[in-house]
Amino acid sequence: MNKKNVMMERMSWPEFAAEAKRNPVVFLPCGSTEQHGPHLPLAVDALLPTALCRDVAEKVGGIVAPTLSFGYKSMPKSGGGPYFPGTLNLDATTLIATVHDVIRELVRHGISKICAVVGHYENQWIVTEGIDLAMRECGATGLRVMRLEYWDFCTEETFSQVFPDGFPGIALEHAAVIETSLMMHYYPDMVRLDLIPDHAPADFPPYDMFPPHRDWVPSSGALTSAKGASAAKGKIMAEQVGKDIAAAIVKEFGS
Repeated sequence: MNKKNVMMERMSWPEFAAEAKRNPVVFLPCGSTEQHGPHLPLAVDALLPTALCRDVAEKVGGIVAPTLSFGYKSMPKSGGGPYFPGTLNLDATTLIATVHDVIRELVRHGISKICAVVGHYENQWIVTEGIDLAMRECGATGLRVMRLEYWDFCTEETFSQVFPDGFPGIALEHAAVIETSLMMHYYPDMVRLDLIPDHAPADFPPYDMFPPHRDWVPSSGALTSAKGASAAKGKIMAEQVGKDIAAAIVKEFGS
């Protein structure tokens, strides 16, 4: 038996209209197009929140809106920066306006419960500003919005399984074990196992420079080793994170 389609982009307008009448939670994946080392595709930050949103939407009867596939500017200390070919950056005002406009349009179609799922580290506060502006415009309609970063849902127990030698911190995890493992779980055909980098973590000073120092970032684009990644670790994270995000959705929006 086929699972019910939860992806808005694959629905016809009558199908979406019928679904909207149920007052479902609509998930908005907020990603980017950014280098993720030689072993992962440019779309990692869009692909992963989309897959997680689909999983959670299937659990809670939600809908997944089309993914925002361009994000705020990649920074050297968290995403490698702008020097890698294929990284396409938006100005903050562009992303703020996009998030605001998409939420406003969903509200226009009768949606009142939205969950913005951030998959790109640099997007966090930019997406928040877009949500805040949408709330100012549409709050009187009863609109409620949740914003989350999926990696924040990883528990200490999960991290102990994924990082038996200790968790290096989320900023250094760009193109490393978390993202590589999740990609191996969700999109194994997109991971080049033969090109997974293995090098020491980047060592950044406690400040930023503009223009950025290109030589701060390892030449691979990964900020630490991804050699410990595996599909099994990706499955552990996907299942635990998906379950706990679904629980948060039910807590805040009801079943």
